[in-house]
Amino acid sequence: MIQSDFVLDAKGLACPMPIVKTKKKMNDLESGQVLEIHATDKGSTADLQAWAKSSGHEYLGTEAEGDVLIHFLRKDAKEIEKDSVVIPEISLKDFTEKVKKDKDLTILDVREVEEFDEAHIPGAKLIPLGEVENRAKELNKEDEIYLICHSGRRSEIAAQTMTKKGFKKLYNVVPGMSDWTGETQKKENDK
Repeated sequence: MIQSDFVLDAKGLACPMPIVKTKKKMNDLESGQVLEIHATDKGSTADLQAWAKSSGHEYLGTEAEGDVLIHFLRKDAKEIEKDSVVIPEISLKDFTEKVKKDKDLTILDVREVEEFDEAHIPGAKLIPLGEVENRAKELNKEDEIYLICHSGRRSEIAAQTMTKKGFKKLYNVVPGMSDWTGETQKKENDK
């Protein structure tokens, strides 16, 4: 097991809280110190990997003990967040109106497969946050792309990643699927 300097308990918390608590705790660490995060949210691995990369910290790995995922992040001195771009946000209300009017919107859902299968906006494309960097090329850089997750945090990280790959027309849907009341689809069970 990796030697850590501090332990953060994020068990029982769902997105975006493991990242929110991790970000807050990382501010208290010295450069080079290791934070151990205990989480039960299945999406926390991809979320923390992407967040660490976008914020200049080093993702050291994850170990599992039963249902608990133990993540390790090293605080780095790099100030990458200074280079981040402000991603325009669109309110859920305005986004809902756009979806009703334009069935050809490019909607990118960056939640985990299980979350997407449970309920997603019809026509949305799934690329989980942890895969955005490698799969962004599946999308047209010239399109307006509306990114959505559970709350708006993962979609913000995904948009930052895509901006670095040359995408310019990105909109973060806030708060996201947590408050979505529009039409949804579920994955059909294979029979």
